[in-house]
Amino acid sequence: MAEFDVDLFVIGGGSGGVRAARIAADHGAKVMVAEEYRMGGTCVIRGCVPKKLFVLGSHVRHEIEDAAGFGWTIPEVSFDWPTLVANKDKEIARLEGIYAANVEKSGARIAKTRAVLEDAHTLRLMTGETVTANYILIATGGAPNHGREIPGIEHVISSNEAFHLSELPKRIVIQGGGYIALEFAGIFAGFGSDVTVIYRGDNILRGFDEDVRKHVRAEMETQGITIITGCTIDKVDRHGNEYTTHLSNGSSIASEKVMFAIGRHPNVANLGLEKAGVAINPANGGIAVDEWSKTSIDNIYAIGDVTHRLNLTPVAIREGHAFAETVFGKRPVQVDHATIPTAVFSQPEVGTVGLTEAQARAQVSHVDIYKADFRPIKATMSGRDTRVLMKLVVDGTTDRVLGCHIVGDTAAEIVQAVAIAVKMKATKADFDATIALHPTAAEELVTMRTPTARYVRQAAE
Repeated sequence: MAEFDVDLFVIGGGSGGVRAARIAADHGAKVMVAEEYRMGGTCVIRGCVPKKLFVLGSHVRHEIEDAAGFGWTIPEVSFDWPTLVANKDKEIARLEGIYAANVEKSGARIAKTRAVLEDAHTLRLMTGETVTANYILIATGGAPNHGREIPGIEHVISSNEAFHLSELPKRIVIQGGGYIALEFAGIFAGFGSDVTVIYRGDNILRGFDEDVRKHVRAEMETQGITIITGCTIDKVDRHGNEYTTHLSNGSSIASEKVMFAIGRHPNVANLGLEKAGVAINPANGGIAVDEWSKTSIDNIYAIGDVTHRLNLTPVAIREGHAFAETVFGKRPVQVDHATIPTAVFSQPEVGTVGLTEAQARAQVSHVDIYKADFRPIKATMSGRDTRVLMKLVVDGTTDRVLGCHIVGDTAAEIVQAVAIAVKMKATKADFDATIALHPTAAEELVTMRTPTARYVRQAAE
């Protein structure tokens, strides 16, 4: 058997790569991790963690506004954007340190540099060092994609830059209708910016349940966020510190910032994949992998956003763990990519797991829908104009709950627990048999007794 410098070389120090490195090292493997930027990857450094911190900060404004209904008189307050950014940076630095320390504690070595494949077992580091590895794991994640080139594209920022703005823009135009666009729309609006969202489709949150899409849009518009659909940005002009955004419908918008959040692409460029013979999936541009996360080369694997399967941090972590258990723990583990809960930390928040109504009606013959749309108890005192949506999608034949969709405060927290029941194939009768926890919004999930709609798919003639 050939001798190698390390048993496993991981390219990328994000959540997935770090988990794989630590588990492999725990199994006795000699491991090396290369990260050219900062340990923690997209999620910790420039994604879900700092974004959630910004979301939480923006909620304070709503709490202050709601306080009067509960008897509080709050004097005039002020907000300082640079303080928020500085405190966020401190927390991210702390988390980065924890990630690096945990890798080193496991016995793995970290190389703070870029690594490029020379062949299926050899990596060249930008420090000049060459390392050979028995197994290689590619976990380089993804990056914002601005899409087609338009005049003035150089003036556009992505979510990366949004975390480091020197000041809060009074007005911002955001192109996109998915997770990132809507989350930042809520963040900036919460801190007081005038926000306009531009989306090419007929409605925001493509791929989500139709009721969720309609509900979120209505709530965001109630909060003063302008949403323009069926439209794209064709040009951005700069005038000193301001910009004019020209839309495909012929109109234009003035703002201090223009942000694109129209998708992300896998980080596959300049990794030496062609030298090693690693194939790209032509359908999505990510690294092609099988159900074990193995690439076209037997000793090279890929996980997380670089494969462009399901771009969620917990999925990357689970894939990294499964890889390490399979290859170094000698315990074959496949990741089940079905029934994965997800959240959009928009305002209002979205939590969802399982099938949408449309997916269920396409897959099973009988579908029962249970839906509640109500004013939350807090709003009855605060006077805020907001409503909560809760929806269960049920197989009308087996009574199994196929999907759960929630829009409202703490939707993600609720759906995380509900996801266990959905994963265990709980039935609507199981939900009905569960005693409600009162007074909560979540009690609606176990008190909805009458279907709001029933569908029977006609058999093909």
